[in-house]
Amino acid sequence: MDRRSFVRGVGLAAAMLGLAGGSTLATAMSPVWADDYTLSPNAPMYRALVPEIFAPLPDPDDHMPAIVIGSGFGASITALRLAQSGTEVAVLERGSRWPNDPWRDIFTVDTIPDGRGFWHRTSFTGVTRIPVSFDPFGGVLDVSSYPGIDVWRGACVGGGSVVFTGVMIEPEQRFFDHVFGGVVDYREMHEVYYPKVRKTLRLSPMPDDIYHSGAFAHARAWDDQVRAADYAPQRIDGSWNWNVIRDELAGQSRPSATVGCSNLGNSNGAKFDLNQNYLRYAEDTGRARIYPGHRVDAIAKEPGASGRYTVTVTKLAPTGEVLQNRMLTCDKLFLGAGSVGTSELLVRARETGALPNLNEHIGEGWGSNGDVGLARPLSSFDLGTQGTASASRILDEAGAPVSLENWYIPGVTPFDIGTLASLGIVLDDTRGRFVYNPTNGRVDLQWPDNGAADYLARAQEVNDKAACHCLTIALPVMGGDASFTSHPLGGAVIGRATDGYGRVFGYRGLYVMDGAAVPGSTGTVNPSLTISALAERNIEQIISSGE
Repeated sequence: MDRRSFVRGVGLAAAMLGLAGGSTLATAMSPVWADDYTLSPNAPMYRALVPEIFAPLPDPDDHMPAIVIGSGFGASITALRLAQSGTEVAVLERGSRWPNDPWRDIFTVDTIPDGRGFWHRTSFTGVTRIPVSFDPFGGVLDVSSYPGIDVWRGACVGGGSVVFTGVMIEPEQRFFDHVFGGVVDYREMHEVYYPKVRKTLRLSPMPDDIYHSGAFAHARAWDDQVRAADYAPQRIDGSWNWNVIRDELAGQSRPSATVGCSNLGNSNGAKFDLNQNYLRYAEDTGRARIYPGHRVDAIAKEPGASGRYTVTVTKLAPTGEVLQNRMLTCDKLFLGAGSVGTSELLVRARETGALPNLNEHIGEGWGSNGDVGLARPLSSFDLGTQGTASASRILDEAGAPVSLENWYIPGVTPFDIGTLASLGIVLDDTRGRFVYNPTNGRVDLQWPDNGAADYLARAQEVNDKAACHCLTIALPVMGGDASFTSHPLGGAVIGRATDGYGRVFGYRGLYVMDGAAVPGSTGTVNPSLTISALAERNIEQIISSGE
């Protein structure tokens, strides 16, 4: 049996069993193809496929008026608005800057990933519980493993916008207010900043012609099932270039979004990621420059009230080779490295004495956004190719509020295999914290034992209702997986670690501009739109006030 056939066979079995306790199967099935798929440390195949990421990396000036750490949603918005205001900005990103092309094999596929998919690790077990192995390389998705939970986050220019499913939804006001507790005015967000982001990112629901294509048979079947369970599916906005998806369907582009690719990037640019909007617009001003391959290891402040911020940087090749170590300085420092990256930098700075005036809320209030991966049997014989754009969602408030979003099955096969997937997002108050380990200098995430138990059970309850109130093909109702989150939030929560606009307490000129500011949840929706709108709101006030 060839490798691809083997993987599809295991994928079918694990999809039927993995989400309902199939970890035993996954553990027993070792990835026997690993030996013939491992590359040399020099990654010659990657150099041939994507020579752009091996080009010499530019170096920022020793001192900049403003440095933005990270290049995801909050960081890219910050960089653009600073540059538009006349400020020279350096954007530091640890990962590579990946190109797009309608026909080239730039990103790896979700089904049989190689090192282009993951940030310097050699194995991965996703929601299907199927372990895969690959060579170490500076790929686009960082999977950080902590006791009790894995955290998925972007490691590339564009951050999470490259590796997410493109869903961007505004939360209900009552859920937003529950999370933010009055620190941020929902009406202001609803009337000004959510619309501002929607316009820039050209958000829109899946068009009917794409919804009714063969690639989204699973989306139609998903909607039919939830209707049978008396839910009303709601169309949801996505940051997709629907014309590129049309090109895929018409054979005018390499298949990507229509055949189960999303979490590890879309080679043809089907996702309207930040490289195509905010980051590009920032560079177009001539005052913002992006520096890939620049990992920030530590931040500090020079002594004195007017002291500059110092940023310790390691310059990395895509292979992980250290090219250079430097210390940069800036007048203003904007943290946009994501919930984990920003929290790590702040906690380490406080505990090592580099920023001793950081308050006790630094590192606190971290949450998983209530993420749960779910599966249930497909009840339709209309089979397709597992398109990755999400078409719809439902909301259940019979208990703790929970939404289920139509999802694809990441990492199994680009074809329907008798299973429907959902991403559950529960409004849940379970929180973890980041702590510094002085013995190894690491910042670890402490997640409560069985921290996901309540919201996992709640999401499963809604999933079971959708499965049990419709005709199925004599297969058991499947379970859920809350051992991961792709939506890490908190660690430097607005109104606690910062003021109401992201200014870090204790340090003038230091700001949190990303998901670390969000109090662990965005109220039953994916967080990218709220992170973006919050960044637009905060940077506008920071610029207008001059501090």
